[in-house]
Amino acid sequence: MSVARILKSRRASGGGLELDSVEVRVEMEESDVENLTPKDHLEVHETIAECMIFANHWVAKKIVEHFPNQALLRNHPSPRQDQFDMLIKCAASRGFNIDTTSNKSLAESLNKCVDVNDPTVNKLLRQLAVYAMSTAQYFSTGSIAHDQFFHYGLALDLYTHFTSPIRRYADIIVHRQLLAAIGVDNSDNLPSNKILDELADHINIKHKAAQNAQRDSQELFQSLYFKDKKPDDEQCIVDAVIFQLRINGFLVFIPRYGIKGPVYLRNKEGQVVFIGKDERPEWTSGTLVRDDKSITVNTLHNSHKYSLFHHITVQISLQLSRAHSASLRLELLDNKPLKDDNSTLYGNQNTDRSNIVKEVQSTMIKESEKELPSHDLGPNFAALKQEFGQTDDSKSLYHIFETFKKISLKPL
Repeated sequence: MSVARILKSRRASGGGLELDSVEVRVEMEESDVENLTPKDHLEVHETIAECMIFANHWVAKKIVEHFPNQALLRNHPSPRQDQFDMLIKCAASRGFNIDTTSNKSLAESLNKCVDVNDPTVNKLLRQLAVYAMSTAQYFSTGSIAHDQFFHYGLALDLYTHFTSPIRRYADIIVHRQLLAAIGVDNSDNLPSNKILDELADHINIKHKAAQNAQRDSQELFQSLYFKDKKPDDEQCIVDAVIFQLRINGFLVFIPRYGIKGPVYLRNKEGQVVFIGKDERPEWTSGTLVRDDKSITVNTLHNSHKYSLFHHITVQISLQLSRAHSASLRLELLDNKPLKDDNSTLYGNQNTDRSNIVKEVQSTMIKESEKELPSHDLGPNFAALKQEFGQTDDSKSLYHIFETFKKISLKPL
């Protein structure tokens, strides 16, 4: 972890971005969806990710050195400045200034956008920064100019994907190129720049399809979870944060489930929703007035303003359709935060990192002290293991990463 912190600090000083995304874990009980919980982000995850980035970077350097015109790399172009408009406006609503002239200035700006009373503000701004980013692409080095090889988000001049060959075909190609670069394999069988460029386009298409499948899968499990829930169930009434304004409502983020979706303030009949004296939503005649920071509901009785990053209470229900797949419907229940809501997405992430380090160390010691059962495997086992067996578990990286994985699944 100490090494990973140093590696990360070097990238950060060069402009590496620390963005945020929400991964949701589906908890199953046989065939039923029991719960949807955002995954905790621990330092062991950052440690493994930083080591992978480091390996990917140096492998990219090696294959470009040997195959300058036919190496498979991954670049991340600089985003267009107009793509940052939403991020800049949202940050300004809380008095923060976002400098987007470079990845370094953007990273420094995001680090300053901290609301001590509401940790979701910084997390949402980092998620909005993701929306502004260009799409990273695989490419062959002989197909684009050398000054376009860089990776904007990671602040690296060269980058590729080498560390996940069990799930990405691009990594397998890079493995072959690396083996040829270090003289283990023959380079005559490697694809030319033309073939590699066509292959990179194909991999990019498949990568996008995989992302779409992942998104659709998440939406499917969300629908299954709320399928048999009644609208007034405890699981369906949640706290939400406004992060984008629209003409007829706004988009909200639900920390409890990691869900984003629209909440409408005006229906198809032109009525607007208003929270009455009995704190119940009512549809009545009125108008909506929107500016850069807020949207206001005006009725004959009163008016109410909804501002960016304002917490409200919404109700989740499943909306069925004969023509399309089922989708979640979010409806305004109260213009105030949900009372006694202790389920926040980021609550567990403020745990002291030194405690995580101690837990890793203590777990490794316990694992190494375990006495394994002995079995008689025959007189030739020792020789066979030395010739064909895996590395001793106590020394293998696989064993270390498996330990990290088990630790990440434990509740903090």
